[in-house]
Amino acid sequence: MAAAFGIFVLTELTGEAGAVVREIQQRFDPKLARLTPPHITVVGSSGLGPIPTDTPVDRIREALRPIAASTPPMSLTFEPPHRFMQTDIVSLPLDPHGPLRALHERIGRSGLPFKAARFRFTPHCTLSFYPTLTPARERELLALRVTAPAIIDRLQVYLTRDPQPSRLLFDIALTG
Repeated sequence: MAAAFGIFVLTELTGEAGAVVREIQQRFDPKLARLTPPHITVVGSSGLGPIPTDTPVDRIREALRPIAASTPPMSLTFEPPHRFMQTDIVSLPLDPHGPLRALHERIGRSGLPFKAARFRFTPHCTLSFYPTLTPARERELLALRVTAPAIIDRLQVYLTRDPQPSRLLFDIALTG
Protein backbone atom coordinates (compact mmCIF):
# COMPACT_ATOMS: atom_id res chain seq x y z
CA MET A 1 0.00 0.00 0.00
CA ALA A 2 1.15 3.51 -0.74
CA ALA A 3 2.13 5.84 2.07
CA ALA A 4 -0.68 8.05 3.34
CA PHE A 5 -0.15 11.70 2.57
CA GLY A 6 -2.94 14.26 2.83
CA ILE A 7 -5.77 15.39 5.04
CA PHE A 8 -8.17 12.64 6.12
CA VAL A 9 -11.60 12.84 7.74
CA LEU A 10 -12.15 10.08 10.31
CA THR A 11 -14.57 9.16 12.99
CA GLU A 12 -12.85 7.66 16.01
CA LEU A 13 -14.64 4.75 17.64
CA THR A 14 -15.56 5.39 21.25
CA GLY A 15 -17.58 3.49 23.82
CA GLU A 16 -17.91 -0.29 23.86
CA ALA A 17 -17.10 -0.80 20.15
CA GLY A 18 -13.94 1.31 20.47
CA ALA A 19 -12.80 -0.67 23.52
CA VAL A 20 -13.46 -4.02 21.83
CA VAL A 21 -11.67 -2.99 18.62
CA ARG A 22 -8.73 -1.60 20.63
CA GLU A 23 -8.39 -4.96 22.45
CA ILE A 24 -8.47 -6.87 19.13
CA GLN A 25 -5.87 -4.53 17.60
CA GLN A 26 -3.59 -4.88 20.65
CA ARG A 27 -3.85 -8.66 20.42
CA PHE A 28 -3.42 -9.03 16.65
CA ASP A 29 -1.55 -5.86 15.60
CA PRO A 30 0.12 -3.99 18.47
CA LYS A 31 1.82 -1.58 16.05
CA LEU A 32 -1.54 -0.45 14.62
CA ALA A 33 -2.96 -0.11 18.13
CA ARG A 34 0.00 2.05 19.12
CA LEU A 35 -0.12 4.34 16.06
CA THR A 36 -3.79 5.21 15.70
CA PRO A 37 -7.05 5.05 17.67
CA PRO A 38 -9.73 2.68 16.35
CA HIS A 39 -11.52 4.61 13.63
CA ILE A 40 -13.48 4.61 10.40
CA THR A 41 -12.09 6.69 7.54
CA VAL A 42 -14.87 8.79 6.00
CA VAL A 43 -12.65 10.65 3.50
CA GLY A 44 -9.15 9.77 2.33
CA SER A 45 -8.85 6.11 1.48
CA SER A 46 -11.89 5.07 -0.53
CA GLY A 47 -14.56 6.86 -2.52
CA LEU A 48 -12.83 10.19 -1.98
CA GLY A 49 -9.07 10.54 -1.79
CA PRO A 50 -7.33 12.72 0.78
CA ILE A 51 -7.78 16.47 0.83
CA PRO A 52 -4.54 18.08 -0.45
CA THR A 53 -2.25 19.30 2.34
CA ASP A 54 -2.19 22.85 0.99
CA THR A 55 -5.94 23.26 1.60
CA PRO A 56 -6.40 25.83 4.38
CA VAL A 57 -7.74 24.32 7.60
CA ASP A 58 -10.29 27.14 7.91
CA ARG A 59 -11.67 26.24 4.46
CA ILE A 60 -12.08 22.60 5.53
CA ARG A 61 -13.74 23.62 8.81
CA GLU A 62 -16.16 25.97 7.02
CA ALA A 63 -17.08 23.25 4.49
CA LEU A 64 -17.69 20.63 7.20
CA ARG A 65 -19.53 22.86 9.70
CA PRO A 66 -22.95 22.89 7.94
CA ILE A 67 -22.67 19.19 7.09
CA ALA A 68 -21.96 18.28 10.73
CA ALA A 69 -24.71 20.61 11.96
CA SER A 70 -27.31 18.88 9.78
CA THR A 71 -26.13 15.28 10.23
CA PRO A 72 -27.47 13.38 13.24
CA PRO A 73 -25.25 10.94 15.13
CA MET A 74 -25.41 7.39 13.79
CA SER A 75 -25.40 3.94 15.36
CA LEU A 76 -24.12 1.44 12.79
CA THR A 77 -23.67 -2.34 12.79
CA PHE A 78 -20.36 -3.95 11.94
CA GLU A 79 -20.40 -6.84 9.50
CA PRO A 80 -18.16 -9.91 10.11
CA PRO A 81 -14.41 -9.34 9.62
CA HIS A 82 -13.15 -9.38 6.05
CA ARG A 83 -9.66 -9.87 4.59
CA PHE A 84 -8.75 -7.30 1.95
CA MET A 85 -7.96 -9.15 -1.27
CA GLN A 86 -4.39 -10.40 -1.68
CA THR A 87 -3.24 -8.78 1.57
CA ASP A 88 -3.05 -9.60 5.27
CA ILE A 89 -5.26 -6.59 6.09
CA VAL A 90 -8.37 -7.56 8.04
CA SER A 91 -11.15 -5.09 8.75
CA LEU A 92 -14.69 -4.81 10.04
CA PRO A 93 -16.86 -3.60 7.15
CA LEU A 94 -19.86 -1.32 7.53
CA ASP A 95 -22.76 -1.09 5.12
CA PRO A 96 -21.55 1.21 2.31
CA HIS A 97 -25.11 2.52 1.84
CA GLY A 98 -27.34 4.54 4.12
CA PRO A 99 -26.41 7.41 6.45
CA LEU A 100 -22.63 6.90 6.35
CA ARG A 101 -22.63 7.01 2.54
CA ALA A 102 -24.86 10.10 2.63
CA LEU A 103 -22.34 11.81 4.93
CA HIS A 104 -19.44 10.75 2.68
CA GLU A 105 -21.22 12.05 -0.45
CA ARG A 106 -22.19 15.35 1.20
CA ILE A 107 -18.54 15.94 2.05
CA GLY A 108 -17.66 15.05 -1.55
CA ARG A 109 -20.07 17.75 -2.80
CA SER A 110 -18.82 20.36 -0.30
CA GLY A 111 -16.53 22.11 -2.76
CA LEU A 112 -13.37 20.82 -1.10
CA PRO A 113 -10.64 19.43 -3.37
CA PHE A 114 -9.81 15.71 -3.15
CA LYS A 115 -7.03 13.58 -4.56
CA ALA A 116 -8.02 10.52 -6.59
CA ALA A 117 -9.25 7.54 -4.57
CA ARG A 118 -7.87 4.09 -5.31
CA PHE A 119 -11.00 2.18 -4.28
CA ARG A 120 -14.77 2.58 -4.25
CA PHE A 121 -16.30 3.66 -0.93
CA THR A 122 -15.78 0.78 1.49
CA PRO A 123 -16.25 2.02 5.06
CA HIS A 124 -14.49 -0.16 7.60
CA CYS A 125 -12.46 -0.28 10.79
CA THR A 126 -9.07 -1.95 10.38
CA LEU A 127 -8.31 -4.72 12.86
CA SER A 128 -4.93 -5.87 11.54
CA PHE A 129 -2.70 -4.07 9.05
CA TYR A 130 1.02 -4.69 9.67
CA PRO A 131 1.67 -8.34 10.58
CA THR A 132 1.74 -11.28 8.21
CA LEU A 133 -1.02 -13.58 9.41
CA THR A 134 -0.50 -17.30 9.80
CA PRO A 135 -3.48 -19.38 8.65
CA ALA A 136 -4.38 -20.05 12.29
CA ARG A 137 -4.22 -16.33 13.27
CA GLU A 138 -6.25 -15.41 10.20
CA ARG A 139 -8.98 -17.94 11.08
CA GLU A 140 -9.02 -16.70 14.67
CA LEU A 141 -9.31 -13.06 13.59
CA LEU A 142 -11.99 -13.74 10.97
CA ALA A 143 -14.05 -15.66 13.53
CA LEU A 144 -14.32 -12.62 15.86
CA ARG A 145 -17.47 -10.50 15.96
CA VAL A 146 -17.95 -6.97 17.24
CA THR A 147 -21.58 -6.74 18.26
CA ALA A 148 -21.45 -3.30 19.89
CA PRO A 149 -22.60 -0.58 17.48
CA ALA A 150 -20.21 1.88 15.90
CA ILE A 151 -21.35 5.25 17.24
CA ILE A 152 -20.60 7.99 14.71
CA ASP A 153 -21.07 11.32 16.49
CA ARG A 154 -17.95 13.32 15.63
CA LEU A 155 -15.57 13.86 12.75
CA GLN A 156 -11.84 14.23 13.27
CA VAL A 157 -9.70 15.89 10.60
CA TYR A 158 -6.09 14.67 10.51
CA LEU A 159 -2.99 15.76 8.62
CA THR A 160 -1.20 12.57 7.61
CA ARG A 161 2.37 12.54 6.30
CA ASP A 162 3.67 8.97 6.62
CA PRO A 163 6.03 8.01 8.15
CA GLN A 164 5.51 10.94 10.54
CA PRO A 165 2.70 10.57 13.11
CA SER A 166 -0.66 11.96 12.04
CA ARG A 167 -1.71 15.26 13.63
CA LEU A 168 -5.26 16.15 14.63
CA LEU A 169 -6.22 19.47 13.03
CA PHE A 170 -9.72 19.74 14.54
CA ASP A 171 -12.81 17.78 15.36
CA ILE A 172 -16.46 18.62 14.94
CA ALA A 173 -19.61 17.11 16.45
CA LEU A 174 -22.50 15.75 14.39
CA THR A 175 -25.47 17.64 15.86
CA GLY A 176 -28.26 17.38 13.25
